[in-house]
Amino acid sequence: MKQQAPQPFTLSALLQLTRFWNLAIIGLAQYFAAGFLIHSKSVVDPHLLLLSISTILIAAAGYIINDYYDVKIDLINKPDRVVIGKSITRRYAILFHTSLSVSGVTFGLLLNWKIGLVNFFSAFFLWLYSNNLKRQPFIGNFVVAILTSISILMVNLLYEVNNLEVVIYSIFAFFMTLVREMIKDMEDLRGDHTFGCKTLPIIWGLRKAKFFVYAVLIVFAISVWFTNQLYVGLPMYYFIVFLFLPLAGLLVYLVRADTVKDFYRLSQFCKMIMLFGILSMAFI
Repeated sequence: MKQQAPQPFTLSALLQLTRFWNLAIIGLAQYFAAGFLIHSKSVVDPHLLLLSISTILIAAAGYIINDYYDVKIDLINKPDRVVIGKSITRRYAILFHTSLSVSGVTFGLLLNWKIGLVNFFSAFFLWLYSNNLKRQPFIGNFVVAILTSISILMVNLLYEVNNLEVVIYSIFAFFMTLVREMIKDMEDLRGDHTFGCKTLPIIWGLRKAKFFVYAVLIVFAISVWFTNQLYVGLPMYYFIVFLFLPLAGLLVYLVRADTVKDFYRLSQFCKMIMLFGILSMAFI
């Protein structure tokens, strides 16, 4: 029987491809940072809306190009979640990636040239990550973590302030993204190894890669605590509830993790910690 060709695209497939809920978290983080940390009138601020739209467009383009280059790997690691080639053709995927990237940079330029420049380099490094860096040890994880951190710092750039609470949350976003990306490498070990990737779990093995994540978690907790003690001065119970206890749970689960399903659940747990951290802005 002749195999049916994929449709050019469907809306549900496009939402799945661009990780709709991840994009919603990005927008929520920027609005919470503006509203609760900088105390702007964020709900009615058209500049913040334009910033969030531009950031979300760049991130969506990044997800698309990542899946575009990873189709063969994803058919091994997560065949039930592959969209490109099934529900969206490769040609339409590239069209969406290009359109979203250009739109994101353009909207950034409408705010100011600095935000436009940041958006341009973010789009470029997301492409470079998908094309090459994610297959290298650590550097790909680091780039994605930096770009996630920048998405929070953009709020400072928009309002031309140097709010240290925003900086603390950008550090939080950096480390949580870094940890999650390394856990995802553990989850995707089989497919990555098949296609010659050189991620840390492949070149070091799972045991050593886990120890590296343990070290990152410790540096993470110390960095956030030290920055707070030195510059901000939020009460310690705040960090115990919203940071140290969730990280302790993550650490315990990571020690026990051994299967693909374990690492997938850990990755989702990291996402929950990130959302929990964003919501904590409302309590400052």
